[in-house]
Amino acid sequence: MIENIGDRIQRIRVEKGFSLSELADKASVAKSYLSNVERNIQNNPSIQFIEKIADALDVTMNAILHGDTSDAEGKLDPDWLHLLQEAMASGISKNQFKEFLEFQKWKKSQE
Repeated sequence: MIENIGDRIQRIRVEKGFSLSELADKASVAKSYLSNVERNIQNNPSIQFIEKIADALDVTMNAILHGDTSDAEGKLDPDWLHLLQEAMASGISKNQFKEFLEFQKWKKSQE
C-alpha cells in the first residue's frame, strides 16, 4: 500500500502521541481540515499547511511529503540538546566527552 501525505501525518501524529485536536491546536490549523487531510478527503494540502504540521510534529517537510525521515532522525530531541549545552557550559571538552563515551561503551561490553 502506498502511503500518502495524510497517512504519513496521521502515522507521525500517533507515534508522537498527539490527538487530532492537540496537533491542530499546536499547528494553528482547523481540526476539520486536518481530519480531512488525514482521511485523504483533502489530498492536496498547501505548503503552508505542511510547514505548520511539520513544525508542530518536529519533523522535516521531507518526512511528511516523501516519508524521508533521515533528516528527522539526525535531530537531537530537546532533552539531549539541553544536556549537551549544559556539558559545554560546564567546560567539558570534546575529548573529555569522547573519553566518557568510550568508557561507557567499554563498561557496557563488560556486562
